[in-house]
Amino acid sequence: MSVHSTRAMAERAVALCVALLYEEPSAESVTRVLRAHGERAVAEGTPTGQDAATAGTGLVRAGDVAAMRVAAGRLVEVLAAPGADAAAGLLNRILADAARPPRLTSHGGTSPWHVHVDAHDDVPWGEWFLVSSAMALAVLLADHQRVPGGLCASAACRRPYLDLGGGSPRRYCSTRCATRERVAAHRAARA
Repeated sequence: MSVHSTRAMAERAVALCVALLYEEPSAESVTRVLRAHGERAVAEGTPTGQDAATAGTGLVRAGDVAAMRVAAGRLVEVLAAPGADAAAGLLNRILADAARPPRLTSHGGTSPWHVHVDAHDDVPWGEWFLVSSAMALAVLLADHQRVPGGLCASAACRRPYLDLGGGSPRRYCSTRCATRERVAAHRAARA
C-alpha cells in the first residue's frame, strides 16, 4: 500500500495519536512512528514538515511534538464522535481552520505525485499532521458514511483505532482488549 493512500494516511494518523497521547511522546518516538509509516521526510531528511529551526534536517523536535499533541487531541475527538454527523462537523472545523487549497506535490521528485492540503512542503510537523490526517479521515468518512474509527470500549484503554471493515463496527482497539473485557465480564457473571 502506498504511503500516500488515504488508508495509509489514516493508519499513520491513528498510530501517531496513540504515540502522542497514550504513550510517553518524544521526538525520537514520533520519528520512529513516522519512519514506520514510510515518511521519507524523516527517513532521508528531505525538507517536508519542518520549521526554521529544523529546516533541512527532516527531524522531529520537541517543539514539533507539542504541536503534534495538540493536533492529535483534535483528531481523537473526531474518532470519539458519536456518529458521522458529529465527526463531519469536527472535520469541517479542522479543515476550515487549518487546510489550504488542495495541491499536488512530489516533494521535488522524491516521491510519487500526491495531494497535500497544507500550505507548502515545509510547513511545521503539527500543521502537516493535522491537515493531512483530517483530510484522510474526511475521505474515509465520505467513502464509508460512518466515523472511520473509534476509541477502545475498554475503560482501561480508550486508545483510538481505525475501523474500515464491513459489518458491525469495532468496539476495541485490539483482540487483547476485547479478550480482557470478555474474561472480566465472564468472571463478574460467575461471582
